[in-house]
Amino acid sequence: MSKSSLQDGAVYDAKSLGAGRVIVLGFQHMFAMFGSTVLVPILTGLSVSATLLFAGLGTLLFHFLSKRKVPAFLGSSFAFLAGYFAIAPHGERELLPYACFGVALAGLVYLVLAALIKAFGVNRVMKFFPPIVTGPIIIAIGLCLSATAINSCSTNWLVAVVAILIIVICNIWGKGMIKIIPILLGVVGACILCIILTLAAGQAIDGYYTIGGNANFQLFSVASIENIKNAAWIGLPFQYQDTVFNIFTSGNLDTSLLITAIITIVPISLATIVEHIGDISAISSTVGDNFIQDLGLHRTLMGDGLATTLASLFGAPANTTYGENTGVLTLSRVFDPMVVRLAALFAIFFSISPKLAACISAIPTPVVGGISLVLYGMISAVGVRNVVENKVDFGKARNVIIAAIILVLAIGIQYSASGAIKIPVGKKVETATVSYVEADGQKYYLDADGNVSLPADKLAKAGEAQQETTTVENPVVVISLSGLAVGSLVGIILNAALPGKDYVFEDNQEAAHSKEGIIQSEPVESEKKKKK
Repeated sequence: MSKSSLQDGAVYDAKSLGAGRVIVLGFQHMFAMFGSTVLVPILTGLSVSATLLFAGLGTLLFHFLSKRKVPAFLGSSFAFLAGYFAIAPHGERELLPYACFGVALAGLVYLVLAALIKAFGVNRVMKFFPPIVTGPIIIAIGLCLSATAINSCSTNWLVAVVAILIIVICNIWGKGMIKIIPILLGVVGACILCIILTLAAGQAIDGYYTIGGNANFQLFSVASIENIKNAAWIGLPFQYQDTVFNIFTSGNLDTSLLITAIITIVPISLATIVEHIGDISAISSTVGDNFIQDLGLHRTLMGDGLATTLASLFGAPANTTYGENTGVLTLSRVFDPMVVRLAALFAIFFSISPKLAACISAIPTPVVGGISLVLYGMISAVGVRNVVENKVDFGKARNVIIAAIILVLAIGIQYSASGAIKIPVGKKVETATVSYVEADGQKYYLDADGNVSLPADKLAKAGEAQQETTTVENPVVVISLSGLAVGSLVGIILNAALPGKDYVFEDNQEAAHSKEGIIQSEPVESEKKKKK
């Protein structure tokens, strides 16, 4: 691929470059999204194969609904990680479908907004999502996830720091593709270090290979290595028990958890919708077409939302337009959406190999921790940038109050003793078996952990624990509101209620493009002529 053919001017018809170059460009787009896309299932416990499959299918669906004009790739969204962790904190397989159901409904929020934009115009709808609301929500998403990254890093700080250093070095001093795929290089580099350390000084302890038998320096899981050996080369990308449909047909539906998942996860879509608008603006700026105004924001929102819902129903993560692939567009100057669709086909092809999925799932916990530490910080940094670039005036008391309450509620509730605000709804009488001890003729009941609160003198007199059957009153449903859900809802309500609004969303040519690359009139005309 000659440098001149790609860099002297924008290419809108990739077929002119020849089949070989188009294939290479397609692989470049796939690898640009690969590191971040597969990291979400690694962190959450979702299927890597299903993730790749629905990243590819979601991208193709997005292109169909956007009239094949927008060169965007849809990969895994990190914004919903907090939602997955709230419902399935340790990646429990039986709980993840409930989280996926919440994400599927969050995808439908995109469709509602798309319909409202089509009916009333962009300005009237977007006034409810100003930067003073969405910025702090995005900041809180990253901060609420920070503890998970630190816990993973603590399994082997040596490996985690190496992963972080590789990302920083590649992103700051890298050139070309090196600069575009620092996450993938961080994973590969840290994993190579783990392989070397395992071969040179690895000792198995408690199911993990460790450096010299030290439990504070974990490397690969013993089970993950066995999974690689036993995995087939070809297989189905997902299983029925991992889909949302299974929770409605298994006969074990947990209504409380289902409602909790909805209330916890759906509000996150407010932040991802704004992220989508920013991504489409950036792509518009890069390509030279104002897709928000000319194509219609409702079309791209519909494509992103339906792709997210489709993926979630089958046990894959939420989808979002990927900034990594926008970076590839900037680097290559090849703006033909056909190249991105080719990358989607490659992702689908890779999804049918369980062997590849097992290799990806074997990535050591400290490697994931190091990558996560950077990514979660970047999520919060995006929120900060959202506030700064839109010049939110913190000299105004209303803006300070809205931001402060969103942040304190979201983070404070997340790290409180209960981890959520729990609201019991309704009452039902159930028969239950309880344990108790007797002391001085009085019964003292044991808690769920088998403990009983008794003074020392009475505890000495207590006999062996006994059981009895009794009736107890339990709530019909316990709704658990996460910090992010509470912070998001309160922020939107406060912004709508408090006087002094100072932000107006505009869908004109200039406002539609990101700060990084506002389209100037002369270059646009020049590129349009080439396109024609």
